Amino acid sequence: MGVPPSKWVILRAPMELHRSRHGAAPVRWSGPFGALRSRNFATLWFGNLLSNIGSWMQQVAEPWLVLHLSNSPFLVGVDAFAEGAPVWILILLGGLIADRRDRRAVIGLFQGLQAACPVLLVILLWLNRLQVWEIIALSAVVGITDALSMPAIQALVPSTVPEERISSAVALNSAQFNLSRVLGPLAAGSVMAAFGPIACFGVNAFSYVPFLGAIALISLPAVAVAPSGEGRRSLGEALKLVRATPALRTALLTVAFNGLLGSSLVIFAPVLVRDVYHRESAAFGGSLSVFGLGGLLGAGLVLFVTETRARQRLSAIAALAVGALMLGIAFSPSFGVFVALFCMVGTATVATNAASNSVLQSTVGSELRGRIGSLYALALRGMVAIGSILTGLVIDHAGVRVGLIINGIGALVAQGVVSWIGREPGRPKSPVS
Repeated sequence: MGVPPSKWVILRAPMELHRSRHGAAPVRWSGPFGALRSRNFATLWFGNLLSNIGSWMQQVAEPWLVLHLSNSPFLVGVDAFAEGAPVWILILLGGLIADRRDRRAVIGLFQGLQAACPVLLVILLWLNRLQVWEIIALSAVVGITDALSMPAIQALVPSTVPEERISSAVALNSAQFNLSRVLGPLAAGSVMAAFGPIACFGVNAFSYVPFLGAIALISLPAVAVAPSGEGRRSLGEALKLVRATPALRTALLTVAFNGLLGSSLVIFAPVLVRDVYHRESAAFGGSLSVFGLGGLLGAGLVLFVTETRARQRLSAIAALAVGALMLGIAFSPSFGVFVALFCMVGTATVATNAASNSVLQSTVGSELRGRIGSLYALALRGMVAIGSILTGLVIDHAGVRVGLIINGIGALVAQGVVSWIGREPGRPKSPVS
């Protein structure tokens, strides 16, 4: 799992330089969009965008289908847990693999296997034999393949650009993800209304083709994958570095609590839309698009905040905003108010995670990025898995509004504590310092 650049811009962006038709001096791309100078990055960006549009179409169809088949918010949480739980077991192994093997080959293998999951969903739906346990089982397969390939994907993005453009690459990659988060749910709402969820699963199956094609097309320098001697350094070295570096430690804790507490709003949005506001799947798809639009704005914020300490502050402030906005949604009186606040949550969520990821990726060298990427994925996806199952239990017994109130308060308290313990000696004891 904003107007998109035209195809012409995407194809032109990788060029090292471009001239006017009169032969003027080369114009070099710089600033927030400097990463688009890299052909490798632009190719990966475009393939990822198309693939993620398909993924978000399935992300709309799947929880709605689980809720329709089971009428159980808890099983919606179980489905999210099944996809996220393998991260706890396999993500660190994925990080080691990413630092020891050709990252393109790792991604191609596991994402290729993952592509079979939506194909099976289409077949089972076509035969009218799909059951909830089968959806959950296939979600677990997606979780396993994600856990083993995610660190390689995380490490591949900064490897496609020069060191000075890593922050631009991370932020633009986040913008791409959130652009797909706008386009995918918008398409899913219309497609589901016309053809049902089977069409969303089918589009997702085809969407793996451009991503795997992009992985095959890009070429990387030897330094993109750690040399054998460096790559075999233990995972303990990465953990030791995190413990010794306040910026890394704070970034990972911020992402972890955002995953544990903040993610519940997106996961259980179908319950809010259907049971509280009494709307149908098109409204759910539209609300997720609005969330993605907010996320696109959040990614834009990170693009234009270039200094590391400023990004740390942005991440902390945005994490506090997520908690406050969840409380606002818990008491929102109408669907319109919910959608407006949901957009703001999208901005705050993406700003938190993208700023933290940028701090992580720009602080370590290429030889450790796979393992640091695995820790980031563990903090995010692993905690989402735990949060989904716990919040699902609360919502099943006390209702979705109570679940959001508990998580909103928890997010505020957790980020206050993280910011306090992560402050640097001699700096003001501010909750966002």
